[in-house]
Amino acid sequence: MKRLWEILGILLGTALLLNVVTEILNRKSFVGTVRFMIHAPMVFLLDTLLLLTPFLLVFFTKRKVFLAVVLFVTGFTAATYLRGIDFIQIPTSLLAQVDSSIGGKTGVDFRAYKNMVGAFHQPKLVYSCAETLKTLTEQQYISGLGEIIKHGLIKAIAYYHWLKEHKEAILSRDTQTMIEMIEVSCRIKKEVVENDPEEAGERALLNFGHTLGHAVEKLMNFTMLHGECVAVGMHGAAWLSKEKNMISEEIYRDILDTLTSFGLPVSVEGITPARIVEVSKSDKKMDKGKVKFILLNPEGQAVIDRSITDAQLLAAADALVRNGEQKL
Repeated sequence: MKRLWEILGILLGTALLLNVVTEILNRKSFVGTVRFMIHAPMVFLLDTLLLLTPFLLVFFTKRKVFLAVVLFVTGFTAATYLRGIDFIQIPTSLLAQVDSSIGGKTGVDFRAYKNMVGAFHQPKLVYSCAETLKTLTEQQYISGLGEIIKHGLIKAIAYYHWLKEHKEAILSRDTQTMIEMIEVSCRIKKEVVENDPEEAGERALLNFGHTLGHAVEKLMNFTMLHGECVAVGMHGAAWLSKEKNMISEEIYRDILDTLTSFGLPVSVEGITPARIVEVSKSDKKMDKGKVKFILLNPEGQAVIDRSITDAQLLAAADALVRNGEQKL
């Protein structure tokens, strides 16, 4: 067991996580033991699952074990191996701490389609440490802020304003500010997920910015980070909200200014609006042939809109595309 935790500490790059997670496991009296630590590659491909399975066959012969995971793909591995084994999430990026580690969604990309193969499988424990965020690159850290700003826009407008007011502390990665930010974002997602664990209704609100964002992510061949693509997608959703008179021009501009002030992109180049629309319509969030789009209303809450036409979607995509004559 001691050797296992030594390996875990090396993989996580810090002994702090090792000690704290061990203490939590002991305090909660989990039935079973952690048998292995899988540190999957930074790819979310079905091939990764095939690579992991031989290791599981050697180290996981019983179901009452814990698979301690750092990355998203191994959550799907835990969901499918032996029809589901217990696992622990130890997210070390900001995006994972406030988004993918909460709610039980697991999955892998398939033929460039984002998270197309997956399952709902809740972790037994999630442990996040703000100090690990100080090891991230600037781009990785800022990418996570895309999901955080989204939380404020869809569910807690006061939180959105708090983020703007604490921008300097957030960008400088002040520990206490990050802890408060992570707690609020996790609480927002937790409440939504508990109300709708399998996305039959309200949970779809968390997809604000994701319909166009996923299309951009795919068309850019995943050279942009997820949070960056979500920020671009939020611009498109805010633009549509403005065009449908759901929010004012002032609010629309404030959203763009806020995203850019945190270092997030609001436009993209090198792809066409038509391709963005084409790919977005193959997204798994389609509902009976209609795009299930998440828009904003004046009260600072998100709503589901199934009435978006192809022409409106194309116009929104056009607002995102930057070329030599059009700068946002």
